[in-house]
Amino acid sequence: MDNINPIFILQPIIVIIFSSALMVYWYKKRRFHKNIWFYTLIAYAGAIALKYAVQIPTINLVLGVGPAALGVYYGVQTIVFEVGLAYAIAYFAVKRGKLDQRDGEAYGSGLAFWENVGLISVLSLINLVSYYFLISGGGSVAELIYGTLAESAPALFSSNAEALSFVALGTVERISSAMFHIAWGYLCFMAVVYKKKKLFFIALPMGFVDFLVPFAGDSMVLFEVGLFLLASASLFVAWYTTKELRKKTPPTPNTPTTLTVDAQKENE
Repeated sequence: MDNINPIFILQPIIVIIFSSALMVYWYKKRRFHKNIWFYTLIAYAGAIALKYAVQIPTINLVLGVGPAALGVYYGVQTIVFEVGLAYAIAYFAVKRGKLDQRDGEAYGSGLAFWENVGLISVLSLINLVSYYFLISGGGSVAELIYGTLAESAPALFSSNAEALSFVALGTVERISSAMFHIAWGYLCFMAVVYKKKKLFFIALPMGFVDFLVPFAGDSMVLFEVGLFLLASASLFVAWYTTKELRKKTPPTPNTPTTLTVDAQKENE
């Protein structure tokens, strides 16, 4: 009885290291508030919970319509729930003084962390390691697991060369996902801090990337390359559209505007 290829265990490990290193980097560079972990968790977990709440009663109505309809179904949900909630939570935290301008990069990276580590990689790592050792142990449990995986996930028994290609593509997909979350999370945060709603409207279409999900199986290499290019473009847009703002001091509720000062002079 063959065991799963342990090379697959590399993917969640690589993603966990990458995502964690990114957060460490921004903490050393920006000294972001530690409660960024809490607010990004609320934003991401809330979005996923709302997605499940919508999909459980409605997904069967869309599955038979076609991949384009299913893509719109997924894309709109990501726009409304993930991007929308990222903005709402940033607004709540910034307005109450819990976060400030130094937290922008960490806010986007935090959303990426909970997606790639909290939801996907940790569970994947636990499952893969468990499968490997349980099958290695032999017995009836090993046979049951082997039979289930051979039917539902035969790719796990691939050769080393095939496994490495799957791991490479999967890692690129997680990096692309991270870039999308960083891009729209950062834009939403900057939109709140600098009171520039246009940045939020720039971020919204980025969530429509999930339109591509139903088409992933057509050509995996083409899909991952296209996804990576779109993610890179989104990250560039986020950086470019906020370039001038990063040179400015963000407005605060206590900073009087010119209009307020003029009105005060007239009253005097």
